[in-house]
Amino acid sequence: MSTLLVNAPFFAVAALICVALYIAMTQRNLIALVMRLSLLDVGVNLFLVAQGYRQDGVAPIFTNAPGSLMVLPVPQALTLTSIVIGVATTALMLTMVVLIHRHTGETDAEKSRRVKG
Repeated sequence: MSTLLVNAPFFAVAALICVALYIAMTQRNLIALVMRLSLLDVGVNLFLVAQGYRQDGVAPIFTNAPGSLMVLPVPQALTLTSIVIGVATTALMLTMVVLIHRHTGETDAEKSRRVKG
């Protein structure tokens, strides 16, 4: 198999993280910042899944599994945990953005920093 195809998930991880960093450096909108954190979360999840992948691996849920190579279950468990935490964190951040917008009428990060109380 080609080295490019084997490393494709890692290129996708690098692209997601680069896009997230670009958004962080160029955007001041709070919703864009929430999207940046979500993209970073997706990049980390993809990285964990790519680390646990094994060519021709068998799922580790079989009790009478053949003697073949199994896919690593720990990165899958970490990814599921990360997804749940990411959804909860994103919901909290979007709630905060809605409250900031109600209070200030803006979603710009600079303008929301100046507001006191």
